[in-house]
Amino acid sequence: MTRPFRTSPSSGATARLAASALLASTAGGALAGGLDRTGQPVDLLFEEGNYAEFAVSRTMPALSGAGTGNVAPWPLNPAGRIPAGTDYSGVGLDFSSVSAGVKFDITDSLSAALLFSQPFGADIEYDGDSDTTELGGTTAIAESDQLTAMLRYRFDDNWSIHGGVRIDRGSGDITLSGLAYGIPQAAVPPGAPAFSGGFSGYSVELDRTTDAGWLLGAAYEIPEIAFRAAITYNSAIVHDFDTTEYYLGQKIGESTTEVELPRSVNIDVQTGIAEDTLLFGSFRWAEWSEFRIDPELFTAASGAGLVDLDDSRTWTLGLARRFTDDFAGRVSFSYEATDSDDLVSPLAPTNGFFAIGLGGSYEVAENVTLSAGARYSWIGNSRPETGTPDTPRARFEDNSALSVGLSIGYRF
Repeated sequence: MTRPFRTSPSSGATARLAASALLASTAGGALAGGLDRTGQPVDLLFEEGNYAEFAVSRTMPALSGAGTGNVAPWPLNPAGRIPAGTDYSGVGLDFSSVSAGVKFDITDSLSAALLFSQPFGADIEYDGDSDTTELGGTTAIAESDQLTAMLRYRFDDNWSIHGGVRIDRGSGDITLSGLAYGIPQAAVPPGAPAFSGGFSGYSVELDRTTDAGWLLGAAYEIPEIAFRAAITYNSAIVHDFDTTEYYLGQKIGESTTEVELPRSVNIDVQTGIAEDTLLFGSFRWAEWSEFRIDPELFTAASGAGLVDLDDSRTWTLGLARRFTDDFAGRVSFSYEATDSDDLVSPLAPTNGFFAIGLGGSYEVAENVTLSAGARYSWIGNSRPETGTPDTPRARFEDNSALSVGLSIGYRF
C-alpha cells in the first residue's frame, strides 16, 4: 500500500495534507480579506500522476454585535439617536462550499488540471425592524462559481512554470435598510421620488454573468529535501453585470455595473525538516481596494459606491507529519492583520483574523485517500459605519467562525 506522505514534494501526500487544511480555511477567508473563501490555490497541479478529488466544507460563523444608537437624523429625530444596544446576532450566515478537480500527465514534462471551486462569496444579514434599528434588514449575498484550466511544464527536476485560465460566474444582491441609511421607510409617502427618504429601502440585483481571467506562475523544487517554492499571479476578472435597482420595492432603473474581482499573488513554500516531517507556509495578497460596486442611480445620488474594502494580506505557517504508513496529520496557523481603523462596511463587518487549523489524511484503500480538516478563527473587532463623515452604527466584538471539511482523492 502506498504511503500517504513522504518527504518528496512531488508525492501526492504533501498536497493531500494541504488540501485538508484548505477545507478548514474557509471561515477566515469568508469573513476577512474581502470576499475570499479559498485563496485560489494551484496545489492540484503538483499532485503526482493522474489524480481526481472531490471536497465539501461547511462554515459556521458566530458574527454578532450591538447597535451604537447613532442613526441618520430626520425632522422627528433631529438628534439622530435611538436607544443603544440593538442585538445583531447571526449576521454571518452559515454556508457550504464544494470543489472538484482532476489532474493528469500529458507527457513526462507536461501536465494539466481542471478545477471547479467557489472562491468568492458573501452571506450577510442583519435582523431587526428597519424603522426602529440602525441596520435591520440590510443584506449582502454574493456567489461565485469558478472553473480553472491549468497547464504545468517541467524544464527539469527543479524548475517549472504553470499558467491557465479562470472562468468565473458571479451574481449578487444587496439591500440597505435601517435608520443608519435614512428616515423610517413607513414615513416615506407612497410614490415619492427615489431616495427622498434617504437610502433605507434601496436594493440592487446584479444578474448572473460569466467572464474570464488568467493565471501565471513558476516553481522551484529540490526533491531530495522536499523543498518547493511557488509563486502564482492571478489577474483581475471584470464582470459587467446587468443591474436592476429598486427603492421601497419599486424598480427605479436598469443599467450595467462593472465589478472587478481582485488580482492577487500567492506565494507557497514547503521544505522537509526531518524524516516524515514537513514545514510549510504561504502568503496571499489580494487587491480588494479595486473591488467596487457602483450602481448607476445609487452612485449618482450618494456620490459613493456600495462597498469600500482594503487590500488583504494573509499569512499561513504550519507543520505536517506522517505518523504511520496510512495516516498523516498537520497543524497550521493563519493570520490577517487587524486594521487600527476598525470602521468597516456593514456589508463586510470584519477586521482581520487569527486561526488554527487541524487536518489529517488517511489512505482507506489502495489509491483512495480520505482527508478531513477543521479550522477555528478568532475574528477582529470592528465598527460598521455609514455616512459622511463615517459614523459607527454598531460594534462587533469577540466573534469567531468554525469550518469543517472533507475530501476524497483517487489516483488512477
